[in-house]
Amino acid sequence: MSKRSRKFGKDSRQPPAKHKQETPEPKLPRGLTTDAFQNVLARLGHGTPNLMEGTEYPLTRLTQNYQLMNSLYRNHWIVRKVIDTIPEDMTRNWITISTQLPPDEIRKLDKLWRVRRVKQKILEGLKWGRLYGGAVGLIMIEGHDDILQQSLDFDMIMPGAFKGLIILDRWSGVYPSAELVEDIDDPEFGSPESYQITLDGGQTMLVHHSRIVRFTGREMPYLEKLAETYWGASEVEVVFDELKKRDNTSWNIAQLIFLANLRVMKSEDLGEMLAIGDQRMQTDIYNTLQAQNWLMSNMGLHLIGKNDEFQTHQYTFSGLNDIYESFMLDIAGASQIPVTKLFGRAPAGMNATGESDMQNYYEVVQQQQESVLGLVIDKLLPVMCMSEFGAIPDDLDYTFNPIRTPDDKEVADLAEKKTQSILEVYNAGLISQKVALKELKQLSDSTGMFSNITDADIEEAVNNTHQGELGFGGGLGYGESEITLGSEETNRASLSQSDSRGVTKFRRVLDRIRRRLRND
Repeated sequence: MSKRSRKFGKDSRQPPAKHKQETPEPKLPRGLTTDAFQNVLARLGHGTPNLMEGTEYPLTRLTQNYQLMNSLYRNHWIVRKVIDTIPEDMTRNWITISTQLPPDEIRKLDKLWRVRRVKQKILEGLKWGRLYGGAVGLIMIEGHDDILQQSLDFDMIMPGAFKGLIILDRWSGVYPSAELVEDIDDPEFGSPESYQITLDGGQTMLVHHSRIVRFTGREMPYLEKLAETYWGASEVEVVFDELKKRDNTSWNIAQLIFLANLRVMKSEDLGEMLAIGDQRMQTDIYNTLQAQNWLMSNMGLHLIGKNDEFQTHQYTFSGLNDIYESFMLDIAGASQIPVTKLFGRAPAGMNATGESDMQNYYEVVQQQQESVLGLVIDKLLPVMCMSEFGAIPDDLDYTFNPIRTPDDKEVADLAEKKTQSILEVYNAGLISQKVALKELKQLSDSTGMFSNITDADIEEAVNNTHQGELGFGGGLGYGESEITLGSEETNRASLSQSDSRGVTKFRRVLDRIRRRLRND
């Protein structure tokens, strides 16, 4: 047997070697990613020694700095506009109540808004909620002073008992309780159950959440909401860093104005005179230079030696305006308010109108109306109805009026187009006279026209849908041949072909409306 074969055989007779069991590498949790860009040689990316990696974002919770919030709101015009602009636009055109109540009853509600200054109080609460991160409005009901800790019962509201709102910000003696609303049917599920309120006289009372309307700042995650005791974040906290950039840039530009024109005089023997001259000579030199500096003007003279030289150095401000405007854009973006509205500037650029910016802003305001203002009105309207009427209408509802107020020309064009559309549909026989009058009356909400059409006028109108029954002043010219009565399609054969009585009645209604419009 060869040496190689004997060695192989010997190895084969030996027991197999025990392999060391390898420990499996720990697996990262699912969803955790550790990939990032990095270039060590160029000192770029994650974990490399560069200036960008030294950036940190510490948790400051600036909202809790009460003195800073007060100082900025009192002294800084940009902060005041950031806080006030959106709430003022949210409440400017207010709401339209839609219900089957008679117009006189709806006017009573409108008067109650004014008498109790509810709109002004809501505006105040919205401002303090944006500034401090939270505020409340205590619903004042006469005769409920001793039962504020109990849930609000609408049946306990007597006629004329609603007395308005008391607005208190989060730092004015309002503290939410640790207990939360546990009823899932309650719209305020998960919010504080009650609030401890301390009045100016030191009186402390516990108020149930159903008697409180909340105004909160920007929403935050759950743990941060706990840190803020169920309030929100101030709007100042979002724009504060951008505000510091703008303010420092503005002050530096203002300081550069003092260095815009520097005057320098070179004197050949000035160094020697100051070095070897006595105190009297130095004083004379200083007084001479100071007198020349004071008397320098366009009408004066400046005496210098033969080898002396007088120079001026002027500073150019090119490029500073672009830097300053970029900081203005950052503040506008953080506050969600266009530059044209926040800073009062005209739209920049060729053919720029600012319409797109304002449209985006209107959408922001509408979203705030639905998510913030709507919750407040939902809580107040039933209370006001019980106080004014003793009952809550089943169909009680409201809509926010458009934020943008159109001018007279836009209203006239809108009314003409909508009226023309109604006439075309009516003349085509698709709707009846009664439906046409209803559509015209509905235009009064958006155009202010046809508001004198009464329910009695609509009831007297004919409910038939005859093609070509034109009671509004003649044909519209949308066809080559004139359509006459009796020329309907076969699917309209079941309709009465002659209804002179209905046409006469409809025209009589229209004549009555025209007379009212002329009298107005």
